[in-house]
Amino acid sequence: MYELIQVSEHDYYIQCPARIGLVKLDDTRVCLIDSGSDKDAGRKVRQILDANGWQLQAIYNTHSNADHIGGNKYLQGQTGCRIYAPGIECDFTRHPVLEPAFLYGGYPCKDLRHKFLLAQESDAEPLTKEALPQGFQMIPLPGHFFDMAGFRTPDDVVYLADCLSSKETLDKYQIGFIYDVAAYIKTLEAVKEMKAKLFVPAHAEASEDIRGLAQYNIDKVQEIGEKILSLCEEPLSFECILQKLFSEYGLKMNFEQYVLVGSTVRSYLSWLKDSGRLAADFEDNMLLWRRER
Repeated sequence: MYELIQVSEHDYYIQCPARIGLVKLDDTRVCLIDSGSDKDAGRKVRQILDANGWQLQAIYNTHSNADHIGGNKYLQGQTGCRIYAPGIECDFTRHPVLEPAFLYGGYPCKDLRHKFLLAQESDAEPLTKEALPQGFQMIPLPGHFFDMAGFRTPDDVVYLADCLSSKETLDKYQIGFIYDVAAYIKTLEAVKEMKAKLFVPAHAEASEDIRGLAQYNIDKVQEIGEKILSLCEEPLSFECILQKLFSEYGLKMNFEQYVLVGSTVRSYLSWLKDSGRLAADFEDNMLLWRRER
């Protein structure tokens, strides 16, 4: 874990639960793509930098989930590096309590205020084209989170953040976190058409051809959508839908899974309603979801 793997003349990634990209800007200066899950991750990254005599110039966050920005504060404090994040992700990075609050839909209880969902605040700046190193291209990848982005480097390596999961992860957990289902599918369709020397997803193996895995992720999204539609042949409340999905897929409920899967299921319900496949009715002061006939 936290092994530095070189994939081109200037490009590396650090093998960890949410892979961290590292790109050499010159002989001594480097930038990171994300920073890991917490202070410990940041400390291990710092050890890699020191062992190679590298100076950290900047961190480019793909999005604001805690496992991607958790090392920001430590590394910024240690190196004085600048931190950039795209769109609304910058606000979440500066005010990370927004993540558990958004997931829960209110003030998050103590069970949700921990490093898995709540990173430390860091001084992030908006990610603009002018802030990118020379030759870098920012790639919008919305869907998994609000304004998530990936990066193509001058060596033609594409860092894909969380826009797809490995087959093993999907087969085990079934329901991957998604904020905007329609945008997520559109992003994956675009990723299928991309060409690059190498693709480096945060939660799947690096690959020269990402098409098959992108389609596997699309198929899983469609499967979950059809499963929800089948459950709603008779009107059901959100809580009943969530319970049935957990039971049918063999998932175990706890606070983290309740908000992560629950938020995702609400996004599916919005997508299915907006596409005319689900209807929402209010009966006895309860919101019920039913399949459109």
